[in-house]
Amino acid sequence: MDLTGDGKGRTGRGSTGQGSGGQGSAGQDSAARAAARPGQAGQTDNARPAADHASADQASADQASADQAGTDQAAADPAAQITAGGALLVRMKALGVDYIFANSGTDFPPIIEGLAEAEAKDLDLPQGIVIPHEAAAMAMAHGYYLATGRTQAVMAHTNVGLANCAIGAINAAAEHIPVLLFSGRTPTTEKGRFGARTVPIGWGQEMHDQTALVREACKWDYELRFPEQVTEIVDRAKAIAETAPRGPVYISLPREILCEPCPREGLDAPALMRAPVAGIDTPSFAEAARLIAEARQPVIFAQRGTGGAGGYAALERLASAWGIPVCQYWAVRLALPLDHPMAAGADPAPLLAEADVVLVLDSLAPWSPDVHRLNPGTRVIHLGQDPLYSRFPVRNFPCDLALACDVEPGLLALETHLAPHRDSHRTRAAERHQRWSRRNAEGRRSVLARAAAGGTDPMTKEFVSLTLSQALGNRDAAVLSELGCPLAPMSLDGPKAWYQEPHSGGLGWSFPAALGMKLGNRARTVVATMGDGSYIFSNPVACHQIAEALELPILVLIVNNAEWGAVRQSVLSLYPQGHAARSNRMPLTQLSPVPDFTDVARASRAFARKVEHADDLAPALAEALAQIDRTGRLALLDVRVRP
Repeated sequence: MDLTGDGKGRTGRGSTGQGSGGQGSAGQDSAARAAARPGQAGQTDNARPAADHASADQASADQASADQAGTDQAAADPAAQITAGGALLVRMKALGVDYIFANSGTDFPPIIEGLAEAEAKDLDLPQGIVIPHEAAAMAMAHGYYLATGRTQAVMAHTNVGLANCAIGAINAAAEHIPVLLFSGRTPTTEKGRFGARTVPIGWGQEMHDQTALVREACKWDYELRFPEQVTEIVDRAKAIAETAPRGPVYISLPREILCEPCPREGLDAPALMRAPVAGIDTPSFAEAARLIAEARQPVIFAQRGTGGAGGYAALERLASAWGIPVCQYWAVRLALPLDHPMAAGADPAPLLAEADVVLVLDSLAPWSPDVHRLNPGTRVIHLGQDPLYSRFPVRNFPCDLALACDVEPGLLALETHLAPHRDSHRTRAAERHQRWSRRNAEGRRSVLARAAAGGTDPMTKEFVSLTLSQALGNRDAAVLSELGCPLAPMSLDGPKAWYQEPHSGGLGWSFPAALGMKLGNRARTVVATMGDGSYIFSNPVACHQIAEALELPILVLIVNNAEWGAVRQSVLSLYPQGHAARSNRMPLTQLSPVPDFTDVARASRAFARKVEHADDLAPALAEALAQIDRTGRLALLDVRVRP
């Protein structure tokens, strides 16, 4: 694990007063506290009988003697101890954390010293990676989880680093992504204790409530109080992060505590606790199956995919067998191939106009109630790890039946419960399938035709999407889009083929999330598409440095319209005939003059090209993908599109 190389000035190893084995006054102080606490516990209740007092005092004395003996043995054998900073790292590895995405600072000496100490003692550690900006660290942990399903850790520098993590925490919370988020806490002591403040920022970074910076986005938070808590607290943090509804957790790490020693024993033990697995409520699933089977026109809304390959296949079978159209409105992940006969268009209106039963799969906002209307009496079923999205104050979509479970096992259970109804409803299902497959095919042809027609100068985003999809061909690829290439014209297949920016809208996500995804699966082709504004938000200099340092050759595709297009579209939707719509340059949306993004990429030795003409796009994509395959370097295309 290497936490060096970020160019920041940090307190060196010599100034900590602690080598890999020496404990100094901190070890003596912590040993004294460990010996004193049990003895104090037996002297608090003056109302007990004398015999009880004597028995309790003797038990306390025995425990104190045992603790003191253990402490003396550890002090006599430095190999039996490790600094709390090192113990934290070792424990995370034992729990399955592969990487620590770290942005270090002056609170990190005990982490860095603990790292060196753990390596010297031949202890297994996660791989630490220097990440030059905390927002990139959070997004990389997010992307790595999407690729692997494994929770990772982010370490930041006190309150200022944590502030830069806040957007990433908001994004992770919105999308149910577990992250172990740590940041140092500036020392609370000014002198007289090992790890006390040594530089002026120790005062400048002090806060009354540092955790408030991320508390609302995190499921659980804690400040480490004692070094011996490391194992239990890290175990609890990971279990809570991975408990549905999943999400980030936060632990504050005071420097003085990290500097103290703690026992090595138990750091490699199995997890103290594990996240529960949500069960399937059989009566509720039986009722959901009955409603769907008896419906005249059921429809499905899916926004966050199907949870995995098994769920993806189950939804394909279910939709086909029962003739149920699937709408992927503002899809964050792909639930059904867009070329599938039951893949409806992204507009919920025509489906809701006919629906009498709606199945909502893990969707924060399956439609927009101000625009799309349910028919009176329509029954609505929500299925997902948190079907009511309980952390959002206002979300008032009707819910007649809530199925609380992960989507993949939920779809498999629903398919099983629907099977007994199949024969008695086969004719109606076949008629629905024929009708919707015809309508969906017509809609699909229209989408592709509009995209192809956008191949004039300047080209449309839809044309870029279509051309990218064709360029990827049969590659095993993942496409991320942050106000970049729209999903509709693409022909993608698979539960890990498509990822849109989180609905929380914390911009700058796509580029670093794609790096995390590539780190999680180097064999896949990973494409990060984004608008020019999103590219600027991503801290591109930091991201390009990461890509080069870690050898993560992704394709970055900027759809460049020299504006914040999402803001412009929002204005037009509310004021289609307003003054802003009639102006030549809509206020507060323009990004001209546009920087030369290719120069930014070339500063880190990436392949970079501008594409201004539609006829040049397909050859440029082929060249960029070939460069990635041949050289192992990131490739960037800056594609000029119309507003």
